[in-house]
Amino acid sequence: MTRPDGYLLDNGRSEAGERFEAFATLFDPTTFRHLENLGVGPGTRCWEVGAGGPSVVSWLATKVGPSGQVVATDIDTSRLTAIARPPVRVRVHDVGADAPPSDGFDLVHARLVLVHVPERDRALRSMVAALRPGGRLLVEDADPALQPLVCPDEHGPEQRLANRLRHGFRALLADRGADLSYGRRLPRLLREAGLRDVEADVRFPMTSPACAALESATVRQIRADLVAAGLATDEEIDRHLAHVAAGGMDLATAPMISAWGTKA
Repeated sequence: MTRPDGYLLDNGRSEAGERFEAFATLFDPTTFRHLENLGVGPGTRCWEVGAGGPSVVSWLATKVGPSGQVVATDIDTSRLTAIARPPVRVRVHDVGADAPPSDGFDLVHARLVLVHVPERDRALRSMVAALRPGGRLLVEDADPALQPLVCPDEHGPEQRLANRLRHGFRALLADRGADLSYGRRLPRLLREAGLRDVEADVRFPMTSPACAALESATVRQIRADLVAAGLATDEEIDRHLAHVAAGGMDLATAPMISAWGTKA
């Protein structure tokens, strides 16, 4: 998603496409497993919140078929235009500020969205309100504070530099209103929103080529912000990117916590 208030990871940047591809590799199998278990199938009406890239929307469209509907929303929908055809409807929408695009959805899903939305409480209420009775909500979000290191095994100078840059990234996110411990609260928040049969699990990728691709794209995207804030020098960033490209570091992403429940 792209936010007008200075969101750090703007979809309009060239690195965003690389990040979406890495997220798809790392997290799509988990997301699709949950969506399958929640009963997505022919005729299902879905709202994909803060869709960003096309992978989840395309998968949902295949599952719901011509009798279903997938409403894909984001502040920046530029990466969704190629799939904007039935059963997919693409709409520019700010989940933290705008009313739901419709109601009576069978399923509402958001992945790696609400942690970045300053009005996340309002956004969650909006998502629950858009469900029909018996509809299912799946929210998947990061918890960078739960595991703050990009190199959990910090055994050398390359790993120490990587973790220092990751701490800088987290500081930039927090300065822009991100809630770095949001993921762990999702089960409670879904229960407090009135959902029943709430469950959750966590996916923690580590030592994957997609982790390295995500790290490289992220650091390149936020490079100017790190330098401007005095959190890193250009030389340190160049050195870190060379280490990532060379391989040999066990890189991790922040854990993604998936929580789901049913509207009474």
